[in-house]
Amino acid sequence: MRKEKSCGAIVYRKFHGNTEILLIKHINSGHWSFPKGHVEPGETEVETAQREVMEETGIDILIYPTFRETVTYYPKRDIFKEVVYFLAKAKNYDYVPQEDEIAEIRWAEIDLAIQLLTYENDKAIVHKSKDHIID
Repeated sequence: MRKEKSCGAIVYRKFHGNTEILLIKHINSGHWSFPKGHVEPGETEVETAQREVMEETGIDILIYPTFRETVTYYPKRDIFKEVVYFLAKAKNYDYVPQEDEIAEIRWAEIDLAIQLLTYENDKAIVHKSKDHIID
């Protein structure tokens, strides 16, 4: 059994009194999720999350390390994947999709974001994050 580890973030912003979440649509599978990617040697989980969000979206983030949620699944036979998500506030709002991985990026009001997300694990993380979001 091969193990893989990735880190990412639930990135939010306050916009006209609403809380919006940054969602990405993957080119290959077409599913809606959050920016994330593999941990590189020598990186901390937080460093990985910051780098991956920047690479996939062009958005710089401030991570709240006190919110840390883990999802595990089997993407392929004989591969066990762990993904660590942090809550993060966007420092800038204009995004640039990573061309080879991301089909679409959008800011979505938090309740709409929950509806758009493909996987139940992701929806559950957004629900958990609601109490931790600050202005």
